[in-house]
Amino acid sequence: MDKLIIRGGNRLSGTIPISGAKNAALTLIPCALLTEEAVTLRNLPRLADIDGFQHLMNQFGVTTAIQGTRPEDFGRTMRLEATRITSSVAPYDLVRKMRASILVLGPMLARAGEATVSMPGGCAIGNRPIDLHLKAIEAFGAQIELTQGYVKAIAPDGGLPGGDFDFPVVSVGATENALMTAVLANGTSRLFNAAREPEIVDLCNLLVAMGAEIEGIGTSDLTIHGVKRLNGATYAVMPDRIEAGSYACAAAITGGAVRLEGAKANDMQATIHALRSIGVEVGEDAKGVDIATPGALSPVDLTTAPYPGLATDMQAQLMSLLCKADGASVLKETIFENRFMHVPELARMGADISTEGRTAIVKGPSSLTGAEVMATDLRASMSLIIAALAAEGETTVRRIYHLDRGYERLEEKLQLVGADIERVDD
Repeated sequence: MDKLIIRGGNRLSGTIPISGAKNAALTLIPCALLTEEAVTLRNLPRLADIDGFQHLMNQFGVTTAIQGTRPEDFGRTMRLEATRITSSVAPYDLVRKMRASILVLGPMLARAGEATVSMPGGCAIGNRPIDLHLKAIEAFGAQIELTQGYVKAIAPDGGLPGGDFDFPVVSVGATENALMTAVLANGTSRLFNAAREPEIVDLCNLLVAMGAEIEGIGTSDLTIHGVKRLNGATYAVMPDRIEAGSYACAAAITGGAVRLEGAKANDMQATIHALRSIGVEVGEDAKGVDIATPGALSPVDLTTAPYPGLATDMQAQLMSLLCKADGASVLKETIFENRFMHVPELARMGADISTEGRTAIVKGPSSLTGAEVMATDLRASMSLIIAALAAEGETTVRRIYHLDRGYERLEEKLQLVGADIERVDD
């Protein structure tokens, strides 16, 4: 198993190319199940989760072909063609490591009339039930059965009639699954209190390019007029706003100046607002975002919230940055109840952080020092990398398979801007 060794103290300077968004890509790939024609996705990041989802699509009889496999390339292009569905079952051994696998439930049901999907896995960051996915799909006319760790959804004879569903709480994944279910329904479906994340807009844009009829894109109320069939399309995955925010924190904690090439500022305004409040200078243009840290960092109070609020996926990285702020900061986590697992590992590096329930108090500035630490989930992994870049001495980060699920060739991108980081066999 690989590990990362980071020798802190280098000021990051230069340009980091931002990859396609993991959270968008994992939603766009299952759209290929909705049509017999080819769907080609460009700007796909090279990630373990993408490879895992490709294998899952192959399980259903989808043929996949990948371009852009040169070692020096960031990103690649995947062509998916579901001419004929040969299986409607997503088995446990393919689903258990990746929570996004549940996103095949809706499109498979819409296309084949039935779908059987193992209960999903993923990062252990708290209780993430799939009940809203199932309730939305039921509202569109499906019958749901839960048995032996699997979800089975069955459409009535003649297809799903469609329907209305009001989300009691905002759910990104359930909104995505509901959208993909509704596009081939016989009637009109409406979603109320739907999630508004940029990744959902990206999904809607691909579905529209395939011939879907969706009203209210970018709002919390969506109307989907079901169509008889969808066509293929070629589509570029949006830039990863969480990756961009993560590297912004990495640059800021080192007092560096970094260009995040390809980052889309409009998609990450909450993160940009948080960074500016901390004292980071952020420049925006049509082709990227510029980060600079001219002086001392200031403490802030931050609360995660559904989009357009501060993404829960940025909480851990901002916590590391605030370890260097001059004073006490308060971070409140409202999305997941178990998302402070990185705190004990940061404490091993000298961070002064206390937690109570879903609130963390970060007292700075801390003199961070290198240590042996262990990653607990994807974003926690990145928080340890960020702290290590500013720490005195050498830090070893273990269990980095979490990082490979969400950051494309992280050590190479950090090396581009002067970080002393290397991947070695453990």
